[in-house]
Amino acid sequence: MLKKFILTIAVLFVVLHFPVYAESSSSLEQLDSISDRALEMTKLKRYGDSEKMLTYFSDRFLKETAKEQILDMDELRIITVAHNEALMTIKDMNKGDSEKVNSVTKLRLVVDAVKSTHQPLWTEMEDQMMSSFQQTKNAAINQDTITFNSQLNLFLSQYEMIYPSLKVDLSKETMQQLDTRIQYINQYRPEVINGNESQKELDEIQTELTSIFEEMGEDDTDPSLWWVIISTGSIIIMTLSYVGWRKYKGDREKPRKQHVD
Repeated sequence: MLKKFILTIAVLFVVLHFPVYAESSSSLEQLDSISDRALEMTKLKRYGDSEKMLTYFSDRFLKETAKEQILDMDELRIITVAHNEALMTIKDMNKGDSEKVNSVTKLRLVVDAVKSTHQPLWTEMEDQMMSSFQQTKNAAINQDTITFNSQLNLFLSQYEMIYPSLKVDLSKETMQQLDTRIQYINQYRPEVINGNESQKELDEIQTELTSIFEEMGEDDTDPSLWWVIISTGSIIIMTLSYVGWRKYKGDREKPRKQHVD
């Protein structure tokens, strides 16, 4: 009886501690699913359906954020900007297929970045981004202007796609430092190609990108979740230990009672 009582308390402890967390997680899962569906429609060039999904996303987004505080102000603003851009791009008849896919992908990635606590989707772009940047760097060293501009443009389009997600997952200091360096090589392309000092910026960017991707691949589970897991585990261990001690004590007292009788 006592064992059941203590275990019940442990379960209630978890349930009462996580109602907001569970509800927030559910809300973000819904938004994530809608953005994923919108991206699928865009890749299939079903732009009418994609527009409907993005409009539905907006409706759900407004309802969920009005109902509960699942996002901070920065996340709210970043997702809103990404969504508005995606919807405008889908509606624009002058935008190409790749532009539309990239724009909706940007929204998809940032919603996932807000939802995920470990290895967000944008980290899967590591190989192609690092490859594009390495070729940009090689072209600068060889003073190959055509290849340099081509590969840098490709890298910048990839960077633009994950930019909102980076703002969600990186500190403001790290984001500002990285963005300043990238904007420098974009703005001063001739100097980067012709100057050894400017090319050092490429080394710094490569080092920063490598560090960022490696760091985001590490386990960064929510500390509050670990606290509850540890606390709940402790309660269960204490319960089992107490029950075991009572059983041990009862077994030792049985011979005494029999002897007295």
